[in-house]
Amino acid sequence: MTRIAGHLLVECLIVQGVTHAFGVPGESYLAVLDGFHAHADRIRFITNRQEGGAAFMAEAQGKLTGRPGVCFVTRGPGATNASIGLHTAFQDSTPMVLFVGDVASDARDREAFQEVDYAAFFGPSTKGMAKRVERIDDARRIPEYVARAFATAMNGRPGPVVLVLPEDMLTQTVEAEPLPRVEPVQAWSDPGALRELRTLLLASQRPLVIAGGGGWTPQSASALQRFAENWQLPVANAFRFQDTFDNHHALYAGDVGLGINPALARRIRESDLLIAIGPRLGEATTGGYTLVQAPVPAQKLVHIHASAEELGRVYQPTLAIHATMNAAARSLEVLTAPPSVPWSDWALACHADYTENLDAANGGITLPGTIDMPAIIHTLQQHLPADAVLTNGAGNFASWLHRFFRYHGLTKGHKTQLAPTNGAMGYGVPAGIGAAILTGRTAFTIAGDGDFLMNGQELATAAQHGARSIVLLLNNGSFGTIRMHQEREYPANVSGSALANPDFCALARAYGYAAERITHTAEFEPALRRALAAPVGTVIEVMLDVDVITTRGTLSAIRQNAQRKTA
Repeated sequence: MTRIAGHLLVECLIVQGVTHAFGVPGESYLAVLDGFHAHADRIRFITNRQEGGAAFMAEAQGKLTGRPGVCFVTRGPGATNASIGLHTAFQDSTPMVLFVGDVASDARDREAFQEVDYAAFFGPSTKGMAKRVERIDDARRIPEYVARAFATAMNGRPGPVVLVLPEDMLTQTVEAEPLPRVEPVQAWSDPGALRELRTLLLASQRPLVIAGGGGWTPQSASALQRFAENWQLPVANAFRFQDTFDNHHALYAGDVGLGINPALARRIRESDLLIAIGPRLGEATTGGYTLVQAPVPAQKLVHIHASAEELGRVYQPTLAIHATMNAAARSLEVLTAPPSVPWSDWALACHADYTENLDAANGGITLPGTIDMPAIIHTLQQHLPADAVLTNGAGNFASWLHRFFRYHGLTKGHKTQLAPTNGAMGYGVPAGIGAAILTGRTAFTIAGDGDFLMNGQELATAAQHGARSIVLLLNNGSFGTIRMHQEREYPANVSGSALANPDFCALARAYGYAAERITHTAEFEPALRRALAAPVGTVIEVMLDVDVITTRGTLSAIRQNAQRKTA
């Protein structure tokens, strides 16, 4: 069948199972937009208000579905705006394809209007922003490029791919047909390596699993749970992958990341065998490469990862196993366990450390102000549906969820946590809206005042496309994380971290959301009930004392400690 290339591209996406594409329209890919119009009954183009928000929604789509999230942007400024979502997908190991409308072929390499060298800008590199960057110059090869992009994004360590679309190429008439749907390839664990892992386990006294990273499904998470139960292994989740293993399970040990439970940190240091299933073991998960010593850990280390290039890149493991998560977990669940193991008490103690950390009074610290954040998170736990999607961007505000909220995990059938391991501010609001559009489930976002204003404009996207999310906006008039570091390094010298904010409730209403402001803990539960019942999205603004800076301490305490050290 003859059609213009822009329509063929949309048909290729439909064959790959794409139901939603996020983006900001541009004149460089008008032919694709016309393709979305022609196939509006099978695929929706979600119009965003800024390319960063669109890219974050596509990244959330990749996390939620396990297949590449799709984002369309125009050349130059559009592509560079979208780079934040691409970097998030790269560091979070999320499958994604970014389509960039480009200058026409006859203007290329002349520094034409908004022209950028995308191969140089985006990578590809093990330290870049994309696994592959390609330009489609021949419209007949669109099916080939799209299929390869989806395969590259899903295979091995998942990640983003960039496809550049010259404007004139998209208007060519072609007779090519879409290629069949691409499925990810599974890399299975080596049987000899599995036998060696079993030998290491049998020789261990204090083993501990760290699970996380990209590529997990409900099936692989359930297989991991059976492996842990068979061997009575304590399981911790890697930074911002807290839904990999059910937090309610008796073998759950907590999350390994920023603001880690000190008791869990001690357990990791005391362990004699670490089994890392899926995570890269990056800076946040390893406490700046000190919680687990680099390059040679103090413990025996088994590292299982989907990318052969990741194994041995930072840490020299005792045993490296190249396997995708579905294959690895299913291999591990059939690994024969002995009738009893010597670390049963150790596993129970690891879980007890976790449950003790849920107690807000842990450490004997009383936080000031009229807002009790642990109580607010407890209220969320009571009222949010078990399949709710919780999202956040970057900032100290996220630590309240990380410490006190208990995720049911992928074993219940749904991805429930969307959070950027690369620390990208502004992720939570668009990710929550994207989740609402894609799943129809309750989407809840926690944001700081600085974080919210990075992509708060996407509330307009939610209103336009009939989506609703609940945003808990913690307003302390500060870039809190930076203020915390300032007080630690330059006590009492505040520079650049104070914020003069708008009326967030009025702003939310202007976008079509409901909104209310609370100043006392008791006001939150009825506000949350109203938000859950509302036909539109809701922003609940919480006025938080800036001194309440972490789940364990205050700015004034940090300042006083720093002043004592410098006195």
